[in-house]
Amino acid sequence: MNPTFGSILIKVLAGAVQSGTILLLPTLGEVLTERSGVLNLGLEGLMLIGAFFGFLGAMKTGNPYIGLLFGMAAAAVVAAMHAFICVTLRGNQTVTGLAITIFGTGLSAFYGDRWVLQRITNAIQPMSIPGLSKVPIIGPIFFSQDLIVYAGYILVALFWFLLFKTKVGVNLRAVGENAKAADAMGVNVTGARYFWTILGGALAGAGGAYITCCIHPYWLGGMTSGMGWIALALVVFAMWNPFNALVGAFLFGSIESLQLQLQAAGTYINSALLSMLPYLVTFVVIIIATVIVRVRHVGTPKELGIPYVREEK
Repeated sequence: MNPTFGSILIKVLAGAVQSGTILLLPTLGEVLTERSGVLNLGLEGLMLIGAFFGFLGAMKTGNPYIGLLFGMAAAAVVAAMHAFICVTLRGNQTVTGLAITIFGTGLSAFYGDRWVLQRITNAIQPMSIPGLSKVPIIGPIFFSQDLIVYAGYILVALFWFLLFKTKVGVNLRAVGENAKAADAMGVNVTGARYFWTILGGALAGAGGAYITCCIHPYWLGGMTSGMGWIALALVVFAMWNPFNALVGAFLFGSIESLQLQLQAAGTYINSALLSMLPYLVTFVVIIIATVIVRVRHVGTPKELGIPYVREEK
């Protein structure tokens, strides 16, 4: 392999892992939320809220990890509002999710206006894993990243194990597949849907905060650039499976990283076309994933988006 080509390829793939983590966190959260039967189309708004409050927290405290927690907490509060409207009041989940996106976009833009292009002084830095980071090719790509990337690896394995190997996971899937039967088994359907919706919102906030606390340590309105919508598409691509979500997130991360490297290299390809590439791929992936789900009859929780009305005994 040509040394120059090899170094560029490693740089693209390392960037793919980092860009993919932005998508992985909200995708994992939405997998859990939808597994409980709640649809949250507000990921874009939650990511923007997480990005702004993450930036603000890091700016005020000087600690990007505290900023990340700020972003997660702010998004979790808004996700709790979504749960209240959709689970308790049995509101339309599609409309509520879209309203959250509009709300998050407006809120972050309004309060963030005075902070535009201001930078935080202490962004999250890479932390190479001793030994593993020295492994040729694999080391620089996967093990010379930051703590949030490593946390993403752990969360994928943890959530897969929780979903498919524990009683908690059985109960979670039951709530999304047949809430009435889950209720009859003694599962608190309302409590479960609240919990997983709020956790999903917190993870979406983490994805947004990761942008401002690490990738681009400054504030700019709308800086998530539609990644919340891509994360929603990835949930379908992943067929509601955490490991598939990892593959999908890193695939899209590769496309994002590649187009950034091509722009940086000054290629003759129109920059607008390069920027459009991730969204074009999203469109294609949605079509393919939808066909696969319909043919194989797998994935979609049967009561996704359907409010549960408990019968009085």
